[in-house]
Amino acid sequence: MGDTPEGITLTPDGARVYAANRGSNTVSVIDTATNTTIDNIGVSAQPRFPALSPDGAHLYVPNSGPDTVSVIDTATRTVVENISAGDGPTGIAVFPDGTRAYVGNVDAGTVEVMATTVIPDQGPMAGGTTVTLTGHHLANATAQAVITANTATSVTVTSPAGAGVVPVTVTTAGGTGTLGSFYYMPAPALTGISPDAGPVSGSDQEIVITGRNLAGAIDVYFGTTRAVIQSVSNTQVTVRAAHAPAPGAVAVTVITSGGSADGPLYTYVDQATITDVSPSAGPTTGGTGVTITGTGLNYTEQVTFNGTPAPFAVISDTTVTAVSPPSATEGTFDVTVTTPGGSSSGSFTYVSPPGV
Repeated sequence: MGDTPEGITLTPDGARVYAANRGSNTVSVIDTATNTTIDNIGVSAQPRFPALSPDGAHLYVPNSGPDTVSVIDTATRTVVENISAGDGPTGIAVFPDGTRAYVGNVDAGTVEVMATTVIPDQGPMAGGTTVTLTGHHLANATAQAVITANTATSVTVTSPAGAGVVPVTVTTAGGTGTLGSFYYMPAPALTGISPDAGPVSGSDQEIVITGRNLAGAIDVYFGTTRAVIQSVSNTQVTVRAAHAPAPGAVAVTVITSGGSADGPLYTYVDQATITDVSPSAGPTTGGTGVTITGTGLNYTEQVTFNGTPAPFAVISDTTVTAVSPPSATEGTFDVTVTTPGGSSSGSFTYVSPPGV
């Protein structure tokens, strides 16, 4: 089970419970026969109250962080699409015929109608996306796509190759009807990441990934570690990085409906340590050259003496040099080195110069 389950829904046959975990940004799948969690599906930030399609094939999960609705294929237990919603989507209800859903946006104070006749309604230009079409009088349908399943209320097809926005039409003995549109998405590309390093333990700091064709991003990975999507636009994705199995540089991967892209590296950094500050004392007037030794110092971002920033230079992963700033008082104070992996402190004693 995940952290802070806030909304649950039950499959029509009672075999599964889906619980949206706002704290861990996951959806737990619970087997009601054994009352055990059989899977945890990663979604975007702050998932709330989910709802199932009438046939149980798709789970719709409002994500109030990035203002999206994640669509989960319940057979594969994967997110197949993130649909943009209003400000603060919290609750969702699917119409009994499965053709639309109503999304409650708590921050906007609105309820919007979301079409669910073509799910997912995005895919790569190369084709190959499994798409469920929902409507009425669809038995014995034909379409300009490979049909893999067909009932009176739904058609499952595999999207052909294409480009741009195209209408989705189905033909039966009664005629031809348009059920919606399908968007062929170009492949994403990544150009940068900021910051590009952080602690092995993970961080609540927002990390901005920039690039092209990022709208509707489904997932982001730092190596094998899944990051939680906070916001998305066509040119950037904002995430928070989870903990990593070990320090080191890993590739960043963004997955969208149009494909996936690897690009910049993100470096997980261990907590820095300080083992020595030499010399350990100097005048209150400042200006003492100090050598700080320890571990994990390569990514030093700041050195302070009693909270006052000092000029510094990184010599190696075990050595940083700094120049003590002036101090208004005598005494022994912390010398703190700050890195993406955290902060560590030694000590330095300020001594007043001799008087006349």
